Amino acid sequence: MLAGLAQYPAFQVFLTLSLSVVLVAMVTPLLIRFLLHRDIGQQIRAEGIQEHLTKHGTPTMGGIVVVVVAIALFTAMVAFAHPVIANASPARIEVFNTGVRAGITVLMCMLGCGILGFVDDYIKVAKKRSMGLSARAKIAGQVIIATGTTLAAINWVGVSANIYLPITENYIPLAQLSSNFTMPAFLGSVVINVPWVYLLFALVMIVGLTNAVNLTDGLDGLAAGTVTIVSLVFAAIAYASGSLPIAIAATAIAGGCIGFLWWNCYPAKIFMGDTGSLALGGAIAALALVTKTELLVVIIGGIFVVEALSVVIQVLVFKMTGKRVFKMAPIHHHFEMLGWSETTIMVRFCIITGCLAAFGFALFFYQLARFGAG
Repeated sequence: MLAGLAQYPAFQVFLTLSLSVVLVAMVTPLLIRFLLHRDIGQQIRAEGIQEHLTKHGTPTMGGIVVVVVAIALFTAMVAFAHPVIANASPARIEVFNTGVRAGITVLMCMLGCGILGFVDDYIKVAKKRSMGLSARAKIAGQVIIATGTTLAAINWVGVSANIYLPITENYIPLAQLSSNFTMPAFLGSVVINVPWVYLLFALVMIVGLTNAVNLTDGLDGLAAGTVTIVSLVFAAIAYASGSLPIAIAATAIAGGCIGFLWWNCYPAKIFMGDTGSLALGGAIAALALVTKTELLVVIIGGIFVVEALSVVIQVLVFKMTGKRVFKMAPIHHHFEMLGWSETTIMVRFCIITGCLAAFGFALFFYQLARFGAG
């Protein structure tokens, strides 16, 4: 019976979501016990918000569960759908295989960023300090991962090096602009085309979003809640575009965040750490890359953009004037200093994220219905 259900894409998407929620929710308590036994806990900065000092020692690195479950479920669901796809038309098989390559690219970006975050978390725990990798080392690692992700998207998935403008059929011709600067990179007998202008743009987007989600992970449940909403919208975008594997990858991530949120909501029993926040940021950026929504992600993931901008504004204004725009940055701490509870901030930020993500999807759907896929 299950084999027969494999022919229904909607069933596969909702099955992925359900399994991801349940698996992460069931495995996370086991991880909490293991981390408590090993004394692997969050290190809290003494100069931060004083109320957060009570969170010192809370198990961290929980994001590893979301990453592992998302990869495992994606693999299982692709195998589940394969018998049906194998009997489909050559055109449908090609679309599915392209989607699989795109999904793998997203998950590998997530895994790479997760490993980078794990190293950062491990240094914090091992040395019992709130700082892990240096900022320079983090950025260098993110640039390497972003470069690999972008080149895989261009050369393996077949993603266009142009940037499509929302609600229009126009695009910024970065592929043409890059043509004079494109230098094939040779790896054995394989030729890798490197569109330098688009690559630079993609690096800024991926590194920026990865760090923006990382900055958002400052309150119980905030990153998990907002990433859930954004991932579900990317799943809807992929599904509407006819790419089931990308929709499955995005849904697996969203479901994992929901399952993790069960234990991460206030008062959190576990934190995702940089292992989770960097991984999820990388996944969101890679989803924008493979769905060709590089500009729409600024709206869909608007809450992450606001969080990052609040830090940039705070630092720049303080350096120029010696004054602070916000009581504390990122901006969620500003509202915390104003007396808002963590739960209030989390819920309201999720509401804002839902509104922005829905608006972003509406713009995408308008473009899709009127002009077709880019």
